[in-house]
Amino acid sequence: MTCDLSKVKERFEKDVFATETTGIEIVDVGECYAKCMLYLKPKHLNAMGAVMGGVIYTLADFAFAVAANNNALEMVSISGDIKFLTSTYGNVLYAEAKCLKKGRRNSFFDIDVTDCKGRLVAKVSIVGTKIVDN
Repeated sequence: MTCDLSKVKERFEKDVFATETTGIEIVDVGECYAKCMLYLKPKHLNAMGAVMGGVIYTLADFAFAVAANNNALEMVSISGDIKFLTSTYGNVLYAEAKCLKKGRRNSFFDIDVTDCKGRLVAKVSIVGTKIVDN
């Protein structure tokens, strides 16, 4: 199944927090795959001048959402875990989401967050579940 990047971007424009408030952009999509990026600005920094952990998690969570739903909107996250590995370098972060196992109901994703030097900043695991109408 192919994924049309322009259609996926249009669909996810509705995620106003990720796309407008935070400024995350979708770079690439594929079957159960997505790569997103974020140009860092002063609004993304905490009081210590480092990138706020919530910004990093939001980037990873959005990459998961795009990877899990780039052909249809049917999956939401039910759990997530983040491990911060190092501080960021530069003004760009990337999140690359890949599906480890796609089940009938639940799917398991790994998301790597890297900086502009390619250093692994955070490792995120998210479990998604299909939305079921009752």
